[in-house]
Amino acid sequence: MYAVRRWSVRHSRGLELFYAGFERLFVSLHPLWNALGYERLEKPVAAVEKVVKGILFDCKMCGQCALSSTGMSCSMNCPKTIRNGPCGGVRANGNCEVKPDMRCVWVEGFAGSERMKEGKQAIRVVQIAVDRRLEGRSSWLKVARDKNAKAPTVGGTA
Repeated sequence: MYAVRRWSVRHSRGLELFYAGFERLFVSLHPLWNALGYERLEKPVAAVEKVVKGILFDCKMCGQCALSSTGMSCSMNCPKTIRNGPCGGVRANGNCEVKPDMRCVWVEGFAGSERMKEGKQAIRVVQIAVDRRLEGRSSWLKVARDKNAKAPTVGGTA
């Protein structure tokens, strides 16, 4: 998984483009998700998401995905689960102080963000603390719900 995780960071720009299209499609299907019921869809969608993102990013399914803000490097892979930038223990070679054979996820994240169009700014945005109640839940469904909740209605107001 570690090798694929590093591949994803190296290909962060392509993954950013793919995800932008995927997100637009997934969000546009909100009427279908709503009709079927978001809670009913939670387990099957989360299972698919876990497999896909597990393979590509070694995703930990925190339910609040920040991959597009962290250079396609899952910050939850940090042994300290630090959500906003590296700790003070990054070794001189860029490896983790806790797992010396592993590159720091934040060193990888900054490298990945430099390859991305939106990533250069997105990595500077402070992420809120992880809400442990959302672990194992689909962040894809959360994005579809959240973006549609903020979408303006026909009258022009949200």
